[in-house]
Amino acid sequence: MVFDKVRDALLDRGFAVSAFPSAVEAADYLDQKIDGKDVSLGGSMTLSQMNLPKRLAAHNKIYLPSAMFDGLECEVDAARAMASEVYLSSVNALAETGEMVSIDGIGNRVASMLYGHQKVYLVVGRNKLAPDYDGAVWRARNVAAPGNAARLQRKTPCAASGHCHDCHSPERICRGMVVLWENMYFSEIEVVLVDEELGL
Repeated sequence: MVFDKVRDALLDRGFAVSAFPSAVEAADYLDQKIDGKDVSLGGSMTLSQMNLPKRLAAHNKIYLPSAMFDGLECEVDAARAMASEVYLSSVNALAETGEMVSIDGIGNRVASMLYGHQKVYLVVGRNKLAPDYDGAVWRARNVAAPGNAARLQRKTPCAASGHCHDCHSPERICRGMVVLWENMYFSEIEVVLVDEELGL
C-alpha cells in the first residue's frame, strides 16, 4: 500500500493511524466512530468532498467558528468550537517521515489541531504526501496555499502565479504554519489516510 512507510513513521511519533482504500470507506468509519458528540470542523475541502459535515451533523452537535459549510445545520460559536470533544480537519502536507504541515490565515484550524479537544481526526488523501519534511513545507506553501488562495478568489501573487511569493498582501491566507512532529500531550490525534486524491 502507498501508506506503508508513512504509517510506520506516524506510529513511531505517537499518532493513531487508520488507512482506507477509498474516501467512502473512510467516511463510513468516521461516521460510525463519532456519534452523539460535540464536534467542530476545520475548513477543509477534504471533509467537504467526503460529505462528512452533513453526515456527522445528522447525529452529532456541530459547532463552527464561522459559517464555512453551505447548508450545514450547525451552531456558529467560536468558543464552543474550540472546546468541542472531537475535532476534524485535514493537513496541507504529510511527510513520509511523519511530519504534518498546515498553513492557516485565521488560526482556528491549526489551533484546534494543537489543543482543546479529546480526540482529533486529521484526514489525509494520498496527494498530500511528500517524501520528507522539506518537501512537505514546500507542498504546503507552493501547492495548497496558492490553490486555496485562488479558490477563495484572494488577490495575492500566489493565486495568480501558482507558487508562493512570501508576500505581504492584506489578503494573504498563509499567516501561520504549524508542524505536528509528535502527538500532543493530553490529546489523541488519529491520522486517517485515504488512498485517493482529496483536497488541495
